Amino acid sequence: MQRHILHRRLNNRFASLCLLTALAAPFTWAGDREDSQGDDDSGRVILTFSTVGDSRQDPVTPDPTTLPLSGQDSIWLQNTKGLSRIIRSVESQQSRLFFFNGDMIMGYGNAIVPANNTNVAGIVGSDLVKFYQQYAFWRGMVAGLMESGTYVVPVPGNHETQWKAGGKKAQAANEDAWRANMGDLILDNTRFLNLFGEQPANENVGDYRAYDNLATDQTKLSYSFDFHGSHFVIINTDPVGKDAHAPVNWLASDLEAARTRGIPHSFVFGHKPAFTYYYGATAIGPLPATPSGLDNDPVNRDLFWNVIEQYQATYFCGHEHIFNMSQPRLAQGGRSWQILVGSGGSPFDAAPTDTTINPQTDRTYAWATVKVYAGGKVRITAYGFDDQYGPTRVLQAVTTR
Repeated sequence: MQRHILHRRLNNRFASLCLLTALAAPFTWAGDREDSQGDDDSGRVILTFSTVGDSRQDPVTPDPTTLPLSGQDSIWLQNTKGLSRIIRSVESQQSRLFFFNGDMIMGYGNAIVPANNTNVAGIVGSDLVKFYQQYAFWRGMVAGLMESGTYVVPVPGNHETQWKAGGKKAQAANEDAWRANMGDLILDNTRFLNLFGEQPANENVGDYRAYDNLATDQTKLSYSFDFHGSHFVIINTDPVGKDAHAPVNWLASDLEAARTRGIPHSFVFGHKPAFTYYYGATAIGPLPATPSGLDNDPVNRDLFWNVIEQYQATYFCGHEHIFNMSQPRLAQGGRSWQILVGSGGSPFDAAPTDTTINPQTDRTYAWATVKVYAGGKVRITAYGFDDQYGPTRVLQAVTTR
């Protein structure tokens, strides 16, 4: 009870910090205009949404191109410059939804009641308060989107749920902190109505831990909804007791229900990739040296991807601070795409000196914008700019059914 009370008090105390960051006015470039490629007489765009993840800064190992860190980013642990530009771009592309695929904060602590709670230094220096401060700053950065026609949909990442000093294990207190700071977005029907004149349908935001035998309340950590004829699913890939695992049984049930309703497209968003993108190699082995995502448990990963393929879903993710688009089972006849956009501002996985597979895009701040057409087509376009903040360009584009 004490933990929940303190979460509520801190949520009120730091709410005002959401006003810290002002967004610049929208801008446009040629790539933002309605993409005629993929259009046909049967197709008008019925929904545009964008997605990215991983904007948190790292005070210990920042990307060398971001040095010296500003005083602001050193305190609030955000790549303000990179994320601000992506936000302006998403706004100018007139995306209606903006899915952020986790690691919006450095976090990685244990958001319990601080042991030293009798003086200001002990309280303010605690993991709990740091979580709330960082959440508040990030909320301030995205707040303008919510006022200009883009609804922000948050996805939990490992920096939100895990405790590094505790062995990089998810903590119930961190899940509580997520709900306290992101819960109002999941889902605010009144804001949907004010923005779009309609609410999401078939909302599924409750506690479904029993499907996958999870240990803690998963309310607003894994959830789903329908909007403009498409189905959207957010999954927690680091639940307590099952880090780096997807809630496969709940996801299968949820996607089956969407199919039964006749929903033609399902889009799934999680933090960790199902298939690690090995972006390079050294004399001693690949880069990265070990799996980064759900493939730490290949059996569970395969079960997860079986579901993605069965329902012809597209999976958007982050965690690796890099961009990549792939069809992991194309050689076996699979059609589903994994869209890796963990490139929202965090230190790039590929160092400037690394020899990588895709040097033109492996150190690019990138996001994906998706257009859903009335005729059934889906156009996924990845945009990005390099680590020197050069011109924005199209990195890759695919059309699916």
